[in-house]
Formats: sequence, structure tokens, C-alpha cells
Amino acid sequence: MTAGRIALRLRKLILARDAGRCAFCRCAESLMGVTFEIDHVVPRSAGGTTSLDNLCLCCPTCSRHKAARTHAVDPTTGESAPLFHPIHDTWQEHFRWREGATLLAGCTAAGRTTVAALHMNRPVMVELRRYWAATGLHPPPERAV
Repeated sequence: MTAGRIALRLRKLILARDAGRCAFCRCAESLMGVTFEIDHVVPRSAGGTTSLDNLCLCCPTCSRHKAARTHAVDPTTGESAPLFHPIHDTWQEHFRWREGATLLAGCTAAGRTTVAALHMNRPVMVELRRYWAATGLHPPPERAV
């Protein structure tokens, strides 16, 4: 494996663990029409490893907005807060679906910070969620953690 490349075996483990969904916004790779990326939750530049316990499936938009960050500003408090950690944190403890499962709401500092920093409620995603919900493809099922 070269730097920046994830071994196919490891990618398959991540895809299975994350059920083919972005670990942050929970959209399904199969519905997006693009190949999702494997994200280092803790970036390599900050000492993160290329291992199953530090990698997650990530849609291209969440990945681009997250970049190499592990913290951002909580829009409620104005303080720095950690971003949601999809390996160590439980999604349902940090996020709730609102308005017919079209909007994501953060329930904790990490949830609020992640929703804002990753632009999880950008208009195109809200519209896609509205369509998916109308066709029975959204919200995603709760997964056992």
C-alpha cells in the first residue's frame, strides 16, 4: 500500500462496518452516484493511523469540509469543540433528524459543531433527503453500534 491509498481488504471492511453510508451525514453511497472516500478521522498530519479504528466512509462533500480538522467552532457557544468521531462516538447520541428527516440537528457540542462545519444541511442535501424520504429510501435505519 502506498501513501494515500487504502488497501482493498481494508476498504471492504470499512464499507461493511459503515453500511455503505457516510459516517457523518449518513447518506448512502448507492444513492449519491459518486464513489465515497475513506477518511482519516484523526488526520495523518496529526498522528492518525491508516487503520480500521481511524478510518471511515465519507461522502466527498463531508470529506472536503472536514479536511484535516478534528475541532471547529460550536455555533451555539462560539467555543472550539471536537467534531463527531464516527469510530468512538455513537451517531444517535449526537444527531437527530428534524423536519421529516430532511434536516440534521446536533444534540451535543460535537453534533452541532459537525453539522455546521461539514455543511450537512446544505440546500441540495436537504432537497435530496426530501426526495429520498418521499420514496422510502430515507432516513437510514438505525444501526447497531
